Amino acid sequence: MAKFKFRSRLTIYILSVTLLVLIGLGFVIGQLFNSFYFDHLTDRMEKETEMLAYTVANLEFERGEDIQQLAFDVSEKLEARVTLIKTDGTVIAESHANPITMDNHLLRPEIQEALQDGGGHEIRYSDTVEADLLYYAMPLYVDTELIGFVRLGVPIKALSDVTKNLWSVLVVSISMAFLVIVSVTYRITNQMIGPIEEATRVANALTDGDFKARTVEGREDEVGQLSRSINVLAYNLDQVTRRHQIQQERMETLIENMGSGLIFISTRGDITLINKSCRDIFQENTDQWLNRMYHEVIVHKEIIKIVQDIFITEKRQRKQVKLAFYLEVRHFDVYGAPIMSEEGKLKGIALVFHDITELKKLEQVRKDFVANVSHELKTPVTSIKGFSETLLDGAMEEKELREKFLTIIWKESERLQSLIHDLLELSRIEQQYFKLNWQKVNVAEIIEDVVLLLKGKAEEKEIMLEYRVDGDLCIDGDPTRIRQIIINLITNGLTYTPAGGFLYVEAVPYGQECIEIKIKDSGIGISEKELPRIFERFYRVDKARSRNSGGTGLGLAIVKHLVEAHHGKIHVESTVGKGTTFFIRLNKHSTEME
Repeated sequence: MAKFKFRSRLTIYILSVTLLVLIGLGFVIGQLFNSFYFDHLTDRMEKETEMLAYTVANLEFERGEDIQQLAFDVSEKLEARVTLIKTDGTVIAESHANPITMDNHLLRPEIQEALQDGGGHEIRYSDTVEADLLYYAMPLYVDTELIGFVRLGVPIKALSDVTKNLWSVLVVSISMAFLVIVSVTYRITNQMIGPIEEATRVANALTDGDFKARTVEGREDEVGQLSRSINVLAYNLDQVTRRHQIQQERMETLIENMGSGLIFISTRGDITLINKSCRDIFQENTDQWLNRMYHEVIVHKEIIKIVQDIFITEKRQRKQVKLAFYLEVRHFDVYGAPIMSEEGKLKGIALVFHDITELKKLEQVRKDFVANVSHELKTPVTSIKGFSETLLDGAMEEKELREKFLTIIWKESERLQSLIHDLLELSRIEQQYFKLNWQKVNVAEIIEDVVLLLKGKAEEKEIMLEYRVDGDLCIDGDPTRIRQIIINLITNGLTYTPAGGFLYVEAVPYGQECIEIKIKDSGIGISEKELPRIFERFYRVDKARSRNSGGTGLGLAIVKHLVEAHHGKIHVESTVGKGTTFFIRLNKHSTEME
């Protein structure tokens, strides 16, 4: 609709101006022609009046039949009204009326003008002939003496007819010219406005984001150049927008999926961007933080202080903070940097949160491991050294003491060897090149052999050891390592179960693709606080009892790594004073077997 209005307005403007010009031109031409025709008629009447005056001058200028007849004859030949007037205004001859009955003509305008200028004309309605006449009057002199006036009157009907014909011709000509101009204007507007409308359509489409829009490039003139320029612009915009979208998507993907939390804060203090990792960090619906002041949504004073320091100093800040979330304490490496413009003005702040909780835990585990290894190695080494020095100091001379001390030294060396063996075993299992000896394994047979092997130890501690196997328990695995898992768990249960207790081993299918091994004891149990740490190296629930029993504190750590090497899962349930149950689930089939 807008395009149609524009074309119509342009056409109307052009045609209106053209029509006004044509009308004005026709009016000027008509006026010029009328003036030319009137001047020509006046000149002719002037000459004819002079001829009449010359003729009359040879006659006696008095009222009579001769002069009256002359008026009739001249009027008939000239087809004009002839009037002869004396100086006092008396009509002495008239071609169209009786001169006696006519009024005094001295005050007629044409007579007054002739009296003053030597000739005068006037268009006036004549009551005598009852028509509009063009009068021309001239003074009549004889020997420089004014004897009267000679006047001719011509009907202006001829002038009116000529004027009408002229205006008819002009109207027809102007109309035809206007029609031709309308046709030409219509074609020109179509040729000019069409490409402009097409260019406008493409420009509007580009404004709306449709960068695939193109216009026709058929012409070689300036309009064609405009169309080609718009198409090039549309192509460039399409390419730029596409690259921008790709970069935007990459940036959004990077920001949203980066493992670290990211927050942008404007100079006003409101949060303008926050990624989804912050939801896991702050354990809140951080999407609601957008466009809100940072100190209203962030409750941790350490982070607020970092932001305030950056606003004040406009310098980078890096701090490690410890944040408490409900019952959990997490550690973060917070990196904050000011966002500066090219002019050096502060545009905002970027905060990056790296969760280093696991690193802190690993660091603590490493410290505990070093301390535990030192402690575990120190005890047997100290015992061996102490008893060896005692023997060297003279105790070896006494047979009873010698045998006792040597027995202690042998036990401590056995304990030291067992500790070193478990450390090497755990280290070997944790290596990337560690591989299981995959083969078909009957877990039922392994459980029967292990129970038979440890039956004597259970009877020594007066612990009832029973087992139950049921169903198809053949799986893909390493029989030696599965045997090691079961031995470690049963030994661990026997260690922490007091005399008179029981230990129950059960293996049954779990669904169609797994089996479940359950080892339950009635031992001292494990508190809920200690459950997450039982698979750590050297961690003991009852440190004195496990060390006295000869344990190294590495058994459960080895079990966990071996279960995970089989792509299985291990789970623990325990109640203090009632006992502990270990659940192990192993897959029947493994892709590594193939």
